[in-house]
Amino acid sequence: MEGLLGGFIVALKPMNLVFCFGGALIGTLIGVLPGLGPTAAIAMLLPLTIGLDPVSAIIMIAGIYYGASYGGSTTAILVKIPGEAQSVVTCLDGYKMAQQGRAGSAIAIAAIGSFVAGTVGALAIGLISMPLVEFAIRFGPAENLSLLLLGFIVILVLAKGNVVKSLIMIAAGLLLSMVGQDVITGQPRFTLGIPELTDGFGVVVVAMGIFGLGEVFENVEKFRTRSMQAVPVGSLMPTREDWKRSAMPIARGSVLGFLIGLLPGGGATLASFISYGVEKKFTKHPEEFGNGAVEGVAGPEAANNAGAAGSFIPLLALGLPGNPVTALLLGALIVHNVTPGPLMIQERPEIFWGVVASMYVGNVMLVALNLPLIGIWVQLLKVPYRALYASLILFMIIGAYSLNNNPVEILLLLLFGVVGYGLRKLRFDTAPLILAFVLGGPIEFNLRQTMMLARDPLDYLMGRPIALTILGFGLLLIVLPMFSKVRQKLMVARAVNEL
Repeated sequence: MEGLLGGFIVALKPMNLVFCFGGALIGTLIGVLPGLGPTAAIAMLLPLTIGLDPVSAIIMIAGIYYGASYGGSTTAILVKIPGEAQSVVTCLDGYKMAQQGRAGSAIAIAAIGSFVAGTVGALAIGLISMPLVEFAIRFGPAENLSLLLLGFIVILVLAKGNVVKSLIMIAAGLLLSMVGQDVITGQPRFTLGIPELTDGFGVVVVAMGIFGLGEVFENVEKFRTRSMQAVPVGSLMPTREDWKRSAMPIARGSVLGFLIGLLPGGGATLASFISYGVEKKFTKHPEEFGNGAVEGVAGPEAANNAGAAGSFIPLLALGLPGNPVTALLLGALIVHNVTPGPLMIQERPEIFWGVVASMYVGNVMLVALNLPLIGIWVQLLKVPYRALYASLILFMIIGAYSLNNNPVEILLLLLFGVVGYGLRKLRFDTAPLILAFVLGGPIEFNLRQTMMLARDPLDYLMGRPIALTILGFGLLLIVLPMFSKVRQKLMVARAVNEL
């Protein structure tokens, strides 16, 4: 816990408080605006952090992440439009509570649940990180490679929609990561003779184009004719009954969400859905779920905030992003010459513990700021999306140009924006692409190192039990779903025969 105390010293520095406040406020704003989630927000704002101190930059980006996790609940409750994916569940009961004149209570319960979950997450990270890092210090190139491959397997197993499309996205991401200089020899690859591509595609431009600009293009089409009318907020003070019924769902959601956030492919969205299902099992009022049950707001809102905190553990301690947001955070760390992984706590403790402590500080800011600002957010919902998209596109173009003062970056941004929009129209999940792009470089580097160290690859691998265990776990993730499908087909065939 000494590291966490040191983290608070870093997080409470005036400049870091300013960036924490700015990130939380911008994140809430992004969460409130329908259609823009934390992934698009971080992609758009990455250029702003380029000139900052690494600690301040990562604290700000982390603030955007959990601020958006909080802000999305406001639109979910008031207009039944989730600001981002993890607030989808909140629409079910939050909007019903609003229709019953309890919108203020729902918003307050969501805020308190998020604050409690953020506190639990920060403390849990302090307890878990050191034992995990002591174990991970044993990792060499083979172990790092196996861990990164496990990340790919998890992406594939948990990918949305068609598996073939997910494989195509992973292959495309890997190919994009290979453009530029060879990681060992320094020879240019796939640059097509264009000097500007010698250093490869920048994480910021690819992320802004595929996630940011692509999402803006899609949302212009989606929201151009949609009008939103928020219900009255009412009193922000929950009743005694609301407090009583929310206490255990918040506690369960905080613990459950954090544990799910630790898993590759987990995170806030999955945590909120699972929490909702758990609360339906535990509640004494099952008939109210879907009709304004306060437990349906308290549990998922706590879970999604705790899941966001938990997803920082595999990112910072192992260098393994489990979802698109943490992949962008990994890209931001790399841009600032910070290598997340087992040695990060020892080499850059101010960043690791500063970010962890800032989560708690940021959650305090969110509660103190956002409840009084509910009226402003309601007015913001009345602004037509068509009035916002032009400024967002201009902001991203300026950001892309400011990276290297090079107009080629603008062309690449527009190119990736069109690609991102096209992939969405063709129903491709873009998350595997960005994850593969970010992980492609580390995978190639560790693979080449492993091959140079191993005269006999099979014999070398047999002497690395940690790597074998990780690869074995990945193989199980592939095989078990196959067995499940075969079993279902056998059961269907048996049932047909009996008929």
